Amino acid sequence: MSESFQFRLLATCGKARRGEITMPRGTVRTPAFMPVGTAGTVKAMYLDQVREHGSDIILGNVYHLMLRPGAERVARLGGLHEFARWPHPILTDSGGFQVMSLAKLRKLDETGVRFRSHVDGSEYALTPERAIEIQGLLGSDIQMQLDECIRLPAERAEIERAMEMSLRWAERCATAFGDQPGKAMYGIVQGGDAIDLRIRSAERLAAMDLKGYAVGGLAVGEPQAVMLKTLDETLPVMPAEKPRYLMGVGTPDDILRSVARGIDMFDCVMPTRSGRHGLAFTRFGKVNLKNARHAEDTRPLDEASDCPASRDYSRAYLHHLVRSNEALASMLLTWNNLAYYQSLMAGIRHAIEAGRFADFAAATEADWARGDIPPRG
Repeated sequence: MSESFQFRLLATCGKARRGEITMPRGTVRTPAFMPVGTAGTVKAMYLDQVREHGSDIILGNVYHLMLRPGAERVARLGGLHEFARWPHPILTDSGGFQVMSLAKLRKLDETGVRFRSHVDGSEYALTPERAIEIQGLLGSDIQMQLDECIRLPAERAEIERAMEMSLRWAERCATAFGDQPGKAMYGIVQGGDAIDLRIRSAERLAAMDLKGYAVGGLAVGEPQAVMLKTLDETLPVMPAEKPRYLMGVGTPDDILRSVARGIDMFDCVMPTRSGRHGLAFTRFGKVNLKNARHAEDTRPLDEASDCPASRDYSRAYLHHLVRSNEALASMLLTWNNLAYYQSLMAGIRHAIEAGRFADFAAATEADWARGDIPPRG
């Protein structure tokens, strides 16, 4: 552990990077996947389980924690780490995604965003300064600037307006954040699918000399090819000595391809949300436990896994739980999914260290292409 926030590269393989972020609450091995703990919990999981299968850091959500139980209350209760019993690093987003996802419930101008709560209709103001204040009250180790994330496709003028305002908000967030030893504030590169705007955003954020940088506004409706092209053009402009975080991404395939381009950090609701809807991620691709083919299959999801949910429960039982809408179905499949994601990240890190990332990626993709085991005859 370190008393200051530090990032160092340990190995590279092509553009793929193996590194580590050290800070007072622990070390984050990169490339890293951060399970999403929106309201101070990773849905359907004990945080001890989340830690056991390799998560160094989780993510919390400013908007949802602002609504309930409230940032000031969390602070009075010892901060989010104490409140949730997670003594390890936490990254909090700033509410920028909700600027897009809750567009019908908010009003936006230069000062910030006014939300009408989806819970009880009460109104909340979220300025860049308030976003940083809330993250400080929560006690998060990595704090994100407030930005405006827009859904693609969009008109260029709208993309440019949002990108420029996000840059101005980044400056205000940096001022509000000040100097917090052992913690970091990340800026967020915006610009939609307009490469010149992405480059402009990245260059101006780099000039602010922040401790880390994120790429936002992707995986919001554009094809994967557009996302990857955006990374190809944008990452070379972002500081190589700082961690690079791709927000809200994604599928295992998205992760593998983004690591190959130089991304260090990921988060996504995919493994947890899919687990709550009967979908399992495995070494051999996705498995839909709703399908009748599993009804009398006594085999587990993956007999070679070190996760009990993957190894010790039959597909027939998991199918029964899903079809019966039992809470245990969400718990077991989310456990399986997060264990798989963290196993994938561990394999990526090891392959980069060994100088074999391309071989690992090819073998992983071949397993996905092979598909799930054949149904029992």
